[in-house]
Amino acid sequence: MTPNELNRYHSLYEQHLTNLKLQGKRPATIDAYSRAVRRISRYFDCCPDSLTPDQLKQYFASLIQTHSWSTIKLDRNRLQFFYRYTLNKQWQWLNIVKPPRTQTLPDVMTPSQVATLISHTHQLRYQVFFLTLYSMGLRLVEGLNLTVNDIDAQTMHVHIRNGKGGKDRLVPLPNRTLHALRAYWQTHRHPSWLFPGKGSHLDNPMERGGVQKAMKRVLKQCGINKHISPHSLRHCFATHLLEQGVDLRSLQVLLGHASLNTTARYTRMTQQKHRDAALAINQMADALSITWEVA
Repeated sequence: MTPNELNRYHSLYEQHLTNLKLQGKRPATIDAYSRAVRRISRYFDCCPDSLTPDQLKQYFASLIQTHSWSTIKLDRNRLQFFYRYTLNKQWQWLNIVKPPRTQTLPDVMTPSQVATLISHTHQLRYQVFFLTLYSMGLRLVEGLNLTVNDIDAQTMHVHIRNGKGGKDRLVPLPNRTLHALRAYWQTHRHPSWLFPGKGSHLDNPMERGGVQKAMKRVLKQCGINKHISPHSLRHCFATHLLEQGVDLRSLQVLLGHASLNTTARYTRMTQQKHRDAALAINQMADALSITWEVA
């Protein structure tokens, strides 16, 4: 960018951040929305207010080659916000950017696989962290941000603060998880964080990248060939509870879902449901009175 373009870009970028804050966007959302603006500015090496429709189409066509449709859809919405509220422009042509509609199901481990994963995690902090995510159905960031004051051993509940959508919720605290958290806390005794970072990062929660790498390493060692991430433990929590007979409404509250439809997708992932359906299909087929012609 030329010096003038760079100054204009910084001015618009600051306006964009202000607009996001005025909309009440959360810090993670602000970071994602601003990242979309930075990405397209780097791609063309110019201030994005001067881009033509053809350039924008070129950008999204390029993005398809390197990113998932999920990223493309999000970038489209984020840049639309930038153009509408910061540049006061409308993107009519963006209707052409339409990610295909898909309904995928995430991979879910069996209870025995979850136990294998946790058992073969040799670093105590990751071992306790994986148990915490699974046994309470937490999102990765919710687990990382747990503090000592969030644990109520009297009522055996954990206060999950500022979850997705800025919502708090209470989740039951299993005895086994409480004992594991206490044992691990004794190893570092941090006054605030249950899972503090190390070294110079001691005053922050441990990094999500370290958690993800640790899980990937253990999965490989255990020979679990599924697409599993720390968030998968939340999927396992929901699926396994449904298999044990927990009703959808209770599960919705535990997971902090705004819509029951979001929770209902887990009914498609339970082994018991698949077994019941297979049994019913076999019974239906076996009940047919068929006389086969002999060749």
